[in-house]
Amino acid sequence: MSTKHFATDIDQLVVDCLDYLTLSNPTLKYYKSDKVVAYTQHDGNKNVSVVSGGGAGHEPAHAGFVGAGMLTAAVSGWIFASPSVPQITAGIHHVGGSKGTLLIIKNYTGDIFHFSLAAEKARAQGRPTAVVVVGDDVAVGRKKSGKVGRRGLAGTTLVHKVAGAVAADPASSLADVVKAAQDVADNLVTVGVSLNHVHIPGRAIEKENILGESEVEVGLGIHNEAGCQRLSPIPPLPSLVTSLLDQLLDQNDKDRAYVDFSDAESVVLMVNNLGGLSPLELGAISAETLKQLSARTDIRYPDRVATGTYMTSLDGPGFSLTLLKTTKCVLPMLDSSVGASGWTPICKTASVDSAERVIIEATTKTEIAPASGTLIDVSAFKSMLSNACDRVIAAEGLITKYDTIVGDGDCGYTLKRAAEAVLGYIKGEVPKSVNAVIELADTVEDNMDGTSGAIFGIYLNALAASCAEVHDGSDTPLDTAGWSKAGLGALEKLLKATPARVGDRTLIDALDPFVRTLAETNSLSKAATAAKAGCDSTQGMRASLGRAVYVSESGYDRVPDPGAMGIAAIAEGLAQ
Repeated sequence: MSTKHFATDIDQLVVDCLDYLTLSNPTLKYYKSDKVVAYTQHDGNKNVSVVSGGGAGHEPAHAGFVGAGMLTAAVSGWIFASPSVPQITAGIHHVGGSKGTLLIIKNYTGDIFHFSLAAEKARAQGRPTAVVVVGDDVAVGRKKSGKVGRRGLAGTTLVHKVAGAVAADPASSLADVVKAAQDVADNLVTVGVSLNHVHIPGRAIEKENILGESEVEVGLGIHNEAGCQRLSPIPPLPSLVTSLLDQLLDQNDKDRAYVDFSDAESVVLMVNNLGGLSPLELGAISAETLKQLSARTDIRYPDRVATGTYMTSLDGPGFSLTLLKTTKCVLPMLDSSVGASGWTPICKTASVDSAERVIIEATTKTEIAPASGTLIDVSAFKSMLSNACDRVIAAEGLITKYDTIVGDGDCGYTLKRAAEAVLGYIKGEVPKSVNAVIELADTVEDNMDGTSGAIFGIYLNALAASCAEVHDGSDTPLDTAGWSKAGLGALEKLLKATPARVGDRTLIDALDPFVRTLAETNSLSKAATAAKAGCDSTQGMRASLGRAVYVSESGYDRVPDPGAMGIAAIAEGLAQ
């Protein structure tokens, strides 16, 4: 749970956020005293008005969806609090006309009372007004929810989208818009999951709401209320997605079987960020969900998928899955463009056989011509590389820790991934010629990205070329002196490609003394000692290159360079 915030005045926070929408979108008007954001180019006597709202803290819902083709206006309460009846009445007055107004609300008691009362007031004033209540949650179930019914969650935004698209047609009546909205609301199911609750800025922490490091909560709402169950340990993503889809689709669970998708003409999937997930993680969740849906027999593959931040719970570190059972005639309403700044467009999904378009093998694989001569002792080659990789893998945790202090925290994992790939390579058949070094270089290049990957790639490819130059093509493997000479030649080529030198706090501080000491002494043991000394010398050294340039100099004094640590680990393994 994050307890640090840039803005801690929660009332001012809401007002300023609404104010920003009008600053960034010239088609919007902000009625500040009412906390109403309205679309200025709407004529309520020509088109039905679509109004929604609720407590703040769910951005971009609701005000972020105001614009052409979607909501006509949104009424905001304070954080997690329903707007008042006068606010809602004002919203209807600002945009409503003779064509009528539809109020779309989520199934929460405060919203229902306030919006329903405002609707009655509007009707009493001669303004045609209707209300559609959305309850798409499946986690609570019929037995527990009782008369209150299902909570309104992210699926509400799909009701906004369809209703807004229908209302954009001047030929549509209020009854037409109500029917379209109700049809969507009646065929929605949503379930949410989060790694923790959220912290409202400026408020004390409620310790009972804090989840443990190994816990995840399933079936939570969007107002920081508790979920239906806590799971520990956190299930792997595939298992978690399976359990969520089961809640949405299992027709044998009579307490939660709200919508039967087995006969659906069309299906829409929404993967909603509750506020605190990165797009990277949300993409992985979406991919896993689509993969599982393609394998299920109780639902057709989705025709549309919406992935993004639609309805949040402040910075909630979780996501929700929504499924909509609909018809193909509704899809154009979901596809239509909107002028709302907060809306992420819905995408058409590829067919189930789209996996054929995922190219697994690299299309530009290096073709290696057969090489003659015995360059290496394969047994020794494998043994030394195995030792080096084992050392790197064992050091991963410490390297990562140090790189978190003076870099971006990925150095240890990057080295470990490459080491694991090399271990896989040497389990197979390794040629005794220079091709072994070329294949080693290819393996590292394919599995090691970032700057370190480029440096390793250049050095190993240069080493292969140098080995071929040093070796005379005989059946006698290169001895230590031959490898030393080839290594020095590769270092000289690497130094032409990078400005990094000893003293710049990079992996060169360990690689350079390793290679030069090996060339001078033909002793791997002495060379490994030199690499370790070079690595140690980087502690307290100011960085001249790489991301470490941007960190506080206090970090330099605390740890050595993580890249140099990796080279030292490799050197120790080779010497072993």
